[in-house]
Amino acid sequence: MPTTTDVSFIEMRIAKVVGFGSPLAERPLRCVVLDEVSGDRHVVIEIGDAEAFSLAASLQGLEFGRPMTYQFAVALLRGLGGLVRQVRLDRLVDGAYAATVEVEGPLGAQSVDARASDALNLAALTRAPVFVSAEVMDE
Repeated sequence: MPTTTDVSFIEMRIAKVVGFGSPLAERPLRCVVLDEVSGDRHVVIEIGDAEAFSLAASLQGLEFGRPMTYQFAVALLRGLGGLVRQVRLDRLVDGAYAATVEVEGPLGAQSVDARASDALNLAALTRAPVFVSAEVMDE
């Protein structure tokens, strides 16, 4: 039985970042694979090269001498007294996955609209749980 935050969200984990395509391809396809925590379903999302690089680096525990973009964003959020509570991939917009990042801070809980790749990068760095809506899973 799937783990859910409510009736319509399924908990997922960021499994890996993969590249597809011929070695001769001008630009290989980069994707992030999400695995269902309490099941065997998967979601594969195409993401950009920079987002894929950052996410793969985070998953592998790579560290850089200076903060990269997502490390900076997390440090900024923490510096303002906030934290990422959860990430929800909750809709498709023009065929692309869209997300909501729930943050907690001095003003309380806020929901922030995000690209899926950006939200997943924040989740990877903060170890925030990731949820996918049942409707998105069905797509």
